[in-house]
Amino acid sequence: MKSMRDFIAKAESEQLLKRITAEVDWNLELSHIAKLNEEQSGPALLFENVKGYETPVITSVCTTVQRLALIMGQPLDSTLVDLYKEWAKLGENLLPPKEVDKSQAPCKENIVMGDDIDLFQFPVPKFYPLDGGRFYGTAHFIISKDPETGWVNLGTYRSQLLGKDKIGTQFIKGKHADIMLKKYQAMGKPMPVASVVGCDPLLFILGAARISAFVSEYDVCGALRGAPVEVVKGETVDLPIPAHAEIVVEGEVDAEKFMDEGPFGEYTGYYSGVGTDPRNFIDVKCVTFRNNPIFWGTTVGRAVTDTHMTMALSYGAALWQQLLAMKIPGLKAVYCPPEGSGRFMAIISIKQMYPGHADQVLTAAISTEMGAYGLKTVIVVDEDIDPWDIPRVMYAVSFRFQPNRCQIIKRGRSTPLDPSLPINARDITGRLLMDATIPYDWKEKPIPIELDPEMVKRVQSRWSELGL
Repeated sequence: MKSMRDFIAKAESEQLLKRITAEVDWNLELSHIAKLNEEQSGPALLFENVKGYETPVITSVCTTVQRLALIMGQPLDSTLVDLYKEWAKLGENLLPPKEVDKSQAPCKENIVMGDDIDLFQFPVPKFYPLDGGRFYGTAHFIISKDPETGWVNLGTYRSQLLGKDKIGTQFIKGKHADIMLKKYQAMGKPMPVASVVGCDPLLFILGAARISAFVSEYDVCGALRGAPVEVVKGETVDLPIPAHAEIVVEGEVDAEKFMDEGPFGEYTGYYSGVGTDPRNFIDVKCVTFRNNPIFWGTTVGRAVTDTHMTMALSYGAALWQQLLAMKIPGLKAVYCPPEGSGRFMAIISIKQMYPGHADQVLTAAISTEMGAYGLKTVIVVDEDIDPWDIPRVMYAVSFRFQPNRCQIIKRGRSTPLDPSLPINARDITGRLLMDATIPYDWKEKPIPIELDPEMVKRVQSRWSELGL
């Protein structure tokens, strides 16, 4: 899979995509159709008749585990945990991108510069009534490059449409693009960037992932795909651009310049602020796009949407991979629930092998690259509990957990989008580490109630006879 068009073809062949031919308004109506569809675990939607535009809009690409499996090239009956394990297995063999000639790059079919740039030519949706405007970048990623090391980063940061040649950024403190921007600021230079809308969906997922610093998401995508991502040089920026992208915005971000931006309905189900905030923005220098481009957007908002499933996959896979790299014995599985956007809660099952084993795993989870940012609750369960089986996890929390065995960490790095904290105090979060195991060091453990195996076989053989 190289492009959004490859995804559409495969999803349609598996009856996982629906084309909407009726006219739909980009102003609220499109997003509301998509959101209601997502709440019913509906198909990906391709809106072919957006009011006032010829460009179609695709939504709900990543909303189900089945479509995430399709994107990763895995069996459609895979679970999230199956995908985590495949990610960890494949993702270690990094494979850098391959530069191709511009003649092989569909993203260069149309090139617009200077006064001819008008981002309003694309059907950018307005998602929710209280949003500050239309948001160009919800299912996009921004490409940037470290000016010292040449490390190329792909990061998903929301982008509001602020003018015909201006889109906003939200480079949260400490995120990779923010670190790079500060380096350019120290050099007295603007940072060259490119925003990509419509691509191999795996690149978007990776843009939202917690990939370690100095590792390019392009290299991880190559590893997961088993083939290098095909890229081409930008027209006005020295950055590698996905050759099969639908729409590419090239420009620069000046750390000293700001425009009012927001608010926006975030993946937490709440607004991160009550009004506009001054933020850096992309001053657009060039737009390239395919013939008959496809615009990609995600509804964000309350769970569960593309954003939550994408983060549940990418954050859960990153946590699993990073825990395995610590060489902790006895790890069985990890699950980061989509309802918590994959970020705020993690459930880990282990085979206990020594006293303090559960505590080691709990503290290890919040020490990973993924867990150090925003993870608030970690629950460790025994190996007989599948971490994705929430009723069984609740059983363990009810009958194996003791509050006096939990740990409360008072200071950890937070996300500024966490609505459980006051708007003006979101740098630091608390963490709850819950040991929901039967302690390894107990001499006398609870005796479990078990069915007799022979009687189970006998009863099962009579199941039809019993009318069950």
